[in-house]
Amino acid sequence: MKYLICILLIVSSLFSLEVKKLSWPKGDTFLTFLQENNIDNKLYFNLEREDKELCSEIRAGATYYETKNDKGELVQALIEVSEEIQLQIYKDGDGYKFSTLPIIFDEVVETVTIPITSSPYQDILNTTSNSELANEFIRAYSGSVNFKYMRKNDTITIKYRQRIRLGQYHGTPDIISAVVKIRNKEYFIFKNEDDGKYYNEAGKSLTSYFFKIPLTYTRISSPFTRKRWHPILKRYRAHLGIDYAAPRGRAIHSAADGRIVFRGRKGGYGNVIEIVHKNGYKTLYAHQSRFKPGLRVGSRVRQGQTIGYVGTTGVSTGPHLHFGLYKNGRAINPAKMVRVTKSILSGNAKKKFLKYTKVLAKELEEERKNPTQKVLDLKEIPNKSLLKV
Repeated sequence: MKYLICILLIVSSLFSLEVKKLSWPKGDTFLTFLQENNIDNKLYFNLEREDKELCSEIRAGATYYETKNDKGELVQALIEVSEEIQLQIYKDGDGYKFSTLPIIFDEVVETVTIPITSSPYQDILNTTSNSELANEFIRAYSGSVNFKYMRKNDTITIKYRQRIRLGQYHGTPDIISAVVKIRNKEYFIFKNEDDGKYYNEAGKSLTSYFFKIPLTYTRISSPFTRKRWHPILKRYRAHLGIDYAAPRGRAIHSAADGRIVFRGRKGGYGNVIEIVHKNGYKTLYAHQSRFKPGLRVGSRVRQGQTIGYVGTTGVSTGPHLHFGLYKNGRAINPAKMVRVTKSILSGNAKKKFLKYTKVLAKELEEERKNPTQKVLDLKEIPNKSLLKV
């Protein structure tokens, strides 16, 4: 399938058709996009349930690419719904077809040491030109280090993983490990790949913010899948949340303290509430039968507070809650965040983690003593995905 998109774009270039990079307008939906391009709504209504839900994942500001012919007709559109999956609409004869495709990207791991001259955020930005890295660094250390005590020539060292797409940073970088040196005292953080949280060198969690399962459920009817190849359908599928089967009318609770930023209908998700939380997190509660009276956009809610009730609105085969969790706009697996968590690792988990951190700490120390003179240069990364947008 990825070769199909390559061929389509090559054909476009032969006919001097321009591929435009655009930003998804606020308030627009998949259906409004079809209407604006004179595409029959049946394209959407004939989709399977999972695909309709993916169409509801399109967010304002999302990157999408479109190609039109000299008549102004859409030839192809590629719409990002996550960092790994995109929706494809392409002209086929007199009609249009829909598909889901993986996003092709490169991935690099970099370690960089940055002396402080003004502030951690500004110095990271000045050195790497990566605002997302600067933001994620500040978030990772939030609550554990007071940066106002940093002086000129104190240092920060970061090991991080960054995706590159079409010669640009793609998505939020993953900070693998980092150390801040303030007045000769070192403050380490290490990301635990098992739960996605940050810990210090002693295995103590620096993530004091946890989520609770938002309802009493019967079973998990559909787990989270970021990207998987369907051997029967011969294409990629994704399910960016967890479906909890439960009786119609059962109360749904906020998974954490936060503020409601959306309350209403959202395509295949039916009745939806979205809540923003601290540290860049957002939760989504879909297919509700009705909302708790008195709640509106802007309302603040507490962890465990009832926000609505289980239903089957939108595209649903039975009463359930589709629960989505996002970090900095990226869909993440709720199972890693809502399960029982401990503030300090213990037993075999701690032994495994401490063994892992010793290696990372040594790498950071070596980098700090002999800092890399050259940081990531996007121009030097082979653009393998030039046509495979």
